[in-house]
Amino acid sequence: MRPTHKGSEHPESENARGQASSPSDPLIEVRGLRIENAGRALLDVPELEIRRGETLALIGPNGAGKSTLVRVLGMLQQPTSGSVTFDNRTVFNPSPAVDQVSVRRETAVVFQEPLLMDNTVFNNVALGLRLRGVSGPELKQRVDTWLDRFGITGLADRQARTLSGGEAQRTSLARAFVLSPQLLLLDEPFAGIDPATRTAVQTDVQRAMLDAATTTVLVTHDRDEALLFGDRVAVLVGGRLAQIGPPEEVFSRPADAQVAEIVGVENVFPGVVGSSIEGMTTIKTTEFEVEAVGSMAAGQSVLACIRPDDVTLTPAQTLASSARNRIAGVIDNIRPRGAVAEVTVRVGSSRLIALVTRASLGELGIAPGQPVVGQFKATAVHVISQGSKAP
Repeated sequence: MRPTHKGSEHPESENARGQASSPSDPLIEVRGLRIENAGRALLDVPELEIRRGETLALIGPNGAGKSTLVRVLGMLQQPTSGSVTFDNRTVFNPSPAVDQVSVRRETAVVFQEPLLMDNTVFNNVALGLRLRGVSGPELKQRVDTWLDRFGITGLADRQARTLSGGEAQRTSLARAFVLSPQLLLLDEPFAGIDPATRTAVQTDVQRAMLDAATTTVLVTHDRDEALLFGDRVAVLVGGRLAQIGPPEEVFSRPADAQVAEIVGVENVFPGVVGSSIEGMTTIKTTEFEVEAVGSMAAGQSVLACIRPDDVTLTPAQTLASSARNRIAGVIDNIRPRGAVAEVTVRVGSSRLIALVTRASLGELGIAPGQPVVGQFKATAVHVISQGSKAP
């Protein structure tokens, strides 16, 4: 479950300029942002707002522009054109419009690889505070608090070069949170941590985000992380925002085939609407028909999208169930995916993918070459219009 930010409980807060602001107001406003290299657009974001206290998860393939956007938001890269406003202060428009150092002091960045000084853990966490003029008992109290929050109090006197990957990233995270930043930028902070440690670090970060109510942008390739942390999810493809919205909406109702692939909707079948009667639409694909909830014009070219976790498999001789869609095929491949297995069913020239628990594999006796029936409800089908009728 994603954290509910405490900041949303307060009707008003005072921003750095002394102006009253609401947590629902945007902390960051982007307009017409564009970054070019040799005339090619690396990033093209017409509009983006990030609300105070929310966590925006950025996902997309390599080279989509996620880290570039984070560098711009962190004032580490100058855009080619467009404006960026931070807490009602215009940072870029198109050249720096305010003292960027003062604005940068209100942000903190954590990268995939911890960038630590060759010094003790305590001094690494204290670095940003010292640069901001904090010293004495206040510095020690704040550093000790965040060493404790990230479970590294016992490492305070250790040299950074002796730390494990997880310990180093905990130090890097504590160094960011100790600053009480208005904006926290996390660029794949868990990617370099071993799986056994990752869950514990994610839990500590989630708790810290809940308490601090900091506006956060999280870059990740991990869909589960996006669902865990994101109040909203933004999908970047080719430097453009392909879709942005609540996680449930983006993951269940992708805007197009590219977004569907990125968010794990692995069953995407091109088809044509055959009929649409009383809120139920029949879609004809090359191998089978799919029933979906909704109304569309007959002859419309569409994509029928089904998440693999919405597909259940039963032996071919199983009696009919309540699911409207029953597709017969043969097991083609079984591939382990953590606690579940990805089962590919061959249906003529098409493939239907289902996620099955390890226990169910044994109970059903599923094996390559076995005839099965893939079942899914009409409500599980998300239909994407292709914008034209079939010839």
